[in-house]
Amino acid sequence: MMRQNRGVSENQEPAAKTSVRVGVIGGGQLARMMVPPAIHLGLEISVLAETEGMSAERAADMVGDYRDPETVYAFAETVDVVTFDHEHVPHDILNELERRGKAVHPRPHALQYAQDKILMREKLAELGVPIPAWAAVADEAALQAFIDENGGRAVVKTARGGYDGKGVRVVSQADEVRDWFAALAEDARGGFLLVEELVDFTRELAQLIARRPSGETRAWPLVETIQRDGVCDVVLAPAPVSDPATAAEAARIGAIVAEGVDATGVLAVEMFETRDGRVLVNELAMRPHNSGHFSIEGSITSQFEQHLRAVTDLPLGDPSMAAPFAVMVNVLGGPAEGPMPVRYPTVLAAHPAAKIHSYGKLPRPGRKVGHVTVVGDSLEVARAEARAAADGFA
Repeated sequence: MMRQNRGVSENQEPAAKTSVRVGVIGGGQLARMMVPPAIHLGLEISVLAETEGMSAERAADMVGDYRDPETVYAFAETVDVVTFDHEHVPHDILNELERRGKAVHPRPHALQYAQDKILMREKLAELGVPIPAWAAVADEAALQAFIDENGGRAVVKTARGGYDGKGVRVVSQADEVRDWFAALAEDARGGFLLVEELVDFTRELAQLIARRPSGETRAWPLVETIQRDGVCDVVLAPAPVSDPATAAEAARIGAIVAEGVDATGVLAVEMFETRDGRVLVNELAMRPHNSGHFSIEGSITSQFEQHLRAVTDLPLGDPSMAAPFAVMVNVLGGPAEGPMPVRYPTVLAAHPAAKIHSYGKLPRPGRKVGHVTVVGDSLEVARAEARAAADGFA
């Protein structure tokens, strides 16, 4: 449904309007965090939220199903540029938006590589960047053959729709994903599962890079991500590296991928660092990403401002660190009494250096309800302070 336009009082002058309105499909925390930089840049912003009461509800001019073509087309008619809070909008809808002359960033031909993990692996292999051994498998026999040929264990992923550890299983026998094969058999589109070698990695890294339609790119420093139960828990920026070649290789890979897939906006290239010092690409996300939340306080230009600059083809900002170190800790679950602000008096008093971000979500085990960032001259001090502040919301 379309909301009523926001009005002004009799004694209030209407706000000056720009010629650019950015429309964000998806009403989650990523859309929410795009609102402040949009205001600062003088851009107008609208959100198509899935339901009432989502994180970005204050900017939600429309509530509806992003899988419904007419809902998306109606929303797109109200904006100049369409971008995304998530990658789940059906590809044929996005192609139709482009056919109708609407600017969509990232463009459908690029976004497909973040929407479909098998297409992603095919493209990364074509680009020649290092990736784990993989295969697309349609049945248990093919999957078991891959498992047997790759050390007796492997990672199986659904090709579409997985996130935060969902749609990912580590298996030693093909029948451990029999339900996934059954679901594919019932789907008229058919399809495959993605199977990959179980990489013996020492840590996970992420390289964020922004690219605008004109081709200009800017990359943030490489960061280290630490997971808890398949969900990002801590981000260390910049990633502690003993060998500068690691950061240089990650930046090289990020640039190749951004150019190779024709990304526009923020691109997150998630990677494994292996025990023998290699860097392998694991996943791609074509939108602001959890690994870049540190940049709100930790970078001269945050990923949210940069994404808006990129999708509107404005010159990109400086992504350098604003302080030597920044640590971001996710608040997972949240306080039992309700949303994060119920704990503000206690946490803010105890941790005045911490920057608190609430997503306006009700608590639920494992749910990302907010994050905490601390910047400073010491990585150890910033990490301890951010951890303590985030734990104050448990």
